[in-house]
Amino acid sequence: MYEQVSHALLNDILDEFAYDLSCQDLRHFYTRLGANFYAIHSLFHHLYGHREDFKQQATHLTERLARAYLDRPAALQQLDMAREEDYNWFLSQEWVGMALYSDGFAGNLQGLTQRLPYLQDLGVNLVHVMPILKCPLGASDGGYAVSDFRDIDPRAGRVEDVVALAESMRKRGMLLTLDVVVNHTSNEHEWAQRARAGDAEYQKFYYIFPNRDVPDMFEETLPEIFPETSPGNFTWDPVMGKWVMTVFNDYQWDLNYSNPAVFIEMLDIVLFWANQGADIVRLDAVAFLWKKIGTTSQNEREAHLILQLMKDCCQVVAPGVLFIAEAIVAPSEIIKYFGEDAIIAKECEIAYNATFMALLWDAVATKNAKLLNQGVKNLPNKLDRATWLNYIRCHDDIGLGFDDADIRACDYDPYAHRRFLVDWFTGAFEGSPSRGRPFGVNPKTGDARISGALASLAGLETALESGDPEAIDHAVNLILTLHGMIMSFGGIPLIWYGDEIGTLNDNSFLEDVNKASDSRWVHRPRIDWNRAERRNEHGTVEQRLFDGLKRMIAVRKTTPAFADFNNRELLDVANPHLFVLLRTHPTMPTDSVLVVANVDVQSQYLDLKDLGNRGLFRFGQVKDLLTGESPALFNTRVVIPPLRFYWLTDQRPGALL
Repeated sequence: MYEQVSHALLNDILDEFAYDLSCQDLRHFYTRLGANFYAIHSLFHHLYGHREDFKQQATHLTERLARAYLDRPAALQQLDMAREEDYNWFLSQEWVGMALYSDGFAGNLQGLTQRLPYLQDLGVNLVHVMPILKCPLGASDGGYAVSDFRDIDPRAGRVEDVVALAESMRKRGMLLTLDVVVNHTSNEHEWAQRARAGDAEYQKFYYIFPNRDVPDMFEETLPEIFPETSPGNFTWDPVMGKWVMTVFNDYQWDLNYSNPAVFIEMLDIVLFWANQGADIVRLDAVAFLWKKIGTTSQNEREAHLILQLMKDCCQVVAPGVLFIAEAIVAPSEIIKYFGEDAIIAKECEIAYNATFMALLWDAVATKNAKLLNQGVKNLPNKLDRATWLNYIRCHDDIGLGFDDADIRACDYDPYAHRRFLVDWFTGAFEGSPSRGRPFGVNPKTGDARISGALASLAGLETALESGDPEAIDHAVNLILTLHGMIMSFGGIPLIWYGDEIGTLNDNSFLEDVNKASDSRWVHRPRIDWNRAERRNEHGTVEQRLFDGLKRMIAVRKTTPAFADFNNRELLDVANPHLFVLLRTHPTMPTDSVLVVANVDVQSQYLDLKDLGNRGLFRFGQVKDLLTGESPALFNTRVVIPPLRFYWLTDQRPGALL
């Protein structure tokens, strides 16, 4: 859109540094800048137009974009252009991800590069390398307390190793995801150190106050993120003699985005890592970017405007790079992080489907799909050109942020039901085989979350200790069924490293004084590669899980109905133990896939009559895509074994194979 005020400013800005850049090839840069500048100017003016230095800051922003574009390697610029043409490329069913800590998975980045064939063998072609930026020892929050945004932890390697990893992955058709923590820095970051030294400009990078007057006003409505280990939201800094906002931990200082210099610096950091080869940048803690007295300072409108501005700027420099919104919030809020548009994601193309994850765990504990169906039914529709990241476990805890109305609709009491889930997964409930640990217990409210490895939460650890073959079978089948659900729900499935071989809880964190108080370390393992080799031994748990996932991934990649084009329909069926989805081929509706999962420990049946008049299975034959076999069928009832799932199609000429 052409708009005179913004483009007059753009002409002035370009005139100021055109001579310096005149010898460079900026054709694509100017085209993209012209196309996006009205939006960039509008957003930047809305956030910072009241400032006397607005034009100076806008000039600084534009110059940073030009510099980042010039620094972008030719190979990445070619990739940008290819992705601009194939703009729905990330919605394909071909993408399957794994998130991992490089040290826990392979020692360092060079080791990870050497282990890429292992991931390829499994079928993984998107790798999220958990935070590797430089952090203080003993106060890193698992890599999220960054002391240098442009350097990495020496234990992981060097920036050159990131570039080498990205190049190796690109040759293999794999995508690299890296983190940028946008909400806060470590208190040992240069900016924080300069603020401590009395530099007024850098004190404006944070929320710093001389007394408790303003902090106390904030505290009236701010929740506590880590009430056990870091109560409150402000920390007294004795060096400055002032209070600093520290929403997460006392060593993580919240950045003040009402200062445009903060936005420009953080955008430049995002573009720096895009230029090192990141295909996807995961923006951490985006819900917290704007602080406002009298609110929870989460999901504020200005936080969304910041993300929109960041996305528009990235479109100028690196349009082939995607953003992941790390916002673990209510479904009605998470959907906004795609951007409120008709079709295109204006903020982040990808968001974590934390609601689906938590609902899956509810189904595991209750052995019914009531709340799962109710919650998915009320999950807001995403934009056409955006996608979910579906996962079972990740580096973080399992929160139980279900909607209370959904819980009541299933005839549960919200407080009692959450208490039951915590007790079930921590093994406190009689008969539970789960071996999780509580996390984030709030003694004031009774709220708690759950830590634990997938295999241990699913009962595999208990089953292996008892040597009970049936219990082992149940746990293995449950693990595969949970993966089958994230593979077919719609979006990008993300496997947590170690889950592909049934890695159990790692309790060694209790021996480390820097980790012992954070139970999330129980599911951040170091892979035992000797044990991983057992995936090649027929009949082992490792082989059953690895090969089961490998087959699942291969079938997913060849099933167009699993691409994410809002082609998912949740089906109501009479059996409360079943979760049933219809996935429709984007261009061939007759080639649909019926996803059926039984979350009970007893066999259940699906009556095909419950599917209504959809033209499904009119030939009277059904086939499971995964095994190629026809499940047991009596009249119109398909038998679903305990803790199993099917991907069902018509068994007829021309049906999807």
